[in-house]
Amino acid sequence: MLSGIKIIDFTRYFPGPFATLRLADWGAEVIKIEDPAGDPARIMDTIDGNEGCIFRCNSRGKKSKVFDLKNVQERTKVWELIRGADVVIESFRPGVPKRLGIDYETLKQINPSLVYCSLSGYGQNTSISPLAGHDLNYMAYSGVLDQLTDAADRPIKPNIALADLVGGIAASEAILAGLVQKARTGEGCYLDVSLTESVMALMGLHAAHHSATSEEHGINDHGIAYHIYETKDGRYVTIGAIEEKFWQNFCQAVNREDLLPGHRTKPEPNNPYYLEMATLFKNRTFGEWAEFAVKVDCCLAPVLKTSELASQKFVQERGFIEHKWGMNYVATHYMPGRSFLSGTSPYPKLGEDN
Repeated sequence: MLSGIKIIDFTRYFPGPFATLRLADWGAEVIKIEDPAGDPARIMDTIDGNEGCIFRCNSRGKKSKVFDLKNVQERTKVWELIRGADVVIESFRPGVPKRLGIDYETLKQINPSLVYCSLSGYGQNTSISPLAGHDLNYMAYSGVLDQLTDAADRPIKPNIALADLVGGIAASEAILAGLVQKARTGEGCYLDVSLTESVMALMGLHAAHHSATSEEHGINDHGIAYHIYETKDGRYVTIGAIEEKFWQNFCQAVNREDLLPGHRTKPEPNNPYYLEMATLFKNRTFGEWAEFAVKVDCCLAPVLKTSELASQKFVQERGFIEHKWGMNYVATHYMPGRSFLSGTSPYPKLGEDN
């Protein structure tokens, strides 16, 4: 779908490369511009002395060119590349692109129809824009981290880089909107994408709820029918039977219609309905509940481990995970009728396309 679109990618680490991976998977030509030391992600989480998972996962199907942007002659070569590009994306701290001669005001003189995306932690023009940060910091500033808590209401450190990933999706979305405008009008644009704001966008319902009720939490407070329960063998399953019909289906399927009145009650230690539910789920194994989940229409799902994803029938049916080049790769989009890795290449070696 994006065949013929050329993207010059100055980003490093995780969010920007994830954004351009999504575009590469749709067929765009993505050229990573790296300094002589390379993207630092190359040496993070290394495997057998080679590039690590973060770099490999986000760099498939891309090219790599090495330029020292502090060198005027090298910078001129980059400008020539940009002259024929559709998109530039960078993730430096605000002000750095100007010092390197790759800021939007400079590059639009070279290519007036350029779609230029700046992806940063806090945006280009806020009081905290100059601050350094990483995913956990952005989730903290966004309010999202306060919603991810343990049983004692303490914020947890998630095992997924939520702000980085959501920010990458937001950047790819913004770039696609810029390309639509370019196709319609021939005009380029400047896109200022903040990782903090991107993940803060998930807080819209929370912010509205708080302004109306003064409550900090509670939008998922649907009682014992919307909860996570432990199984007989120490695994976990989820139930999301918010609607009466799904709650009724569940209670009937487990022969516990006496639980029906407890539908909206809270999962608290002094609630007998909650205690009965906790005991009920511990009467069956994870595998038994997983089988139950696909037979009974009640919004029940097992909590899968990473190691279990590729073997799931529903994953295999749509080819969303593939094993190639010694690793499992997860698609960024469902691509009907073809393998998402078909016609693509593994991660590029540093400067292999110079």
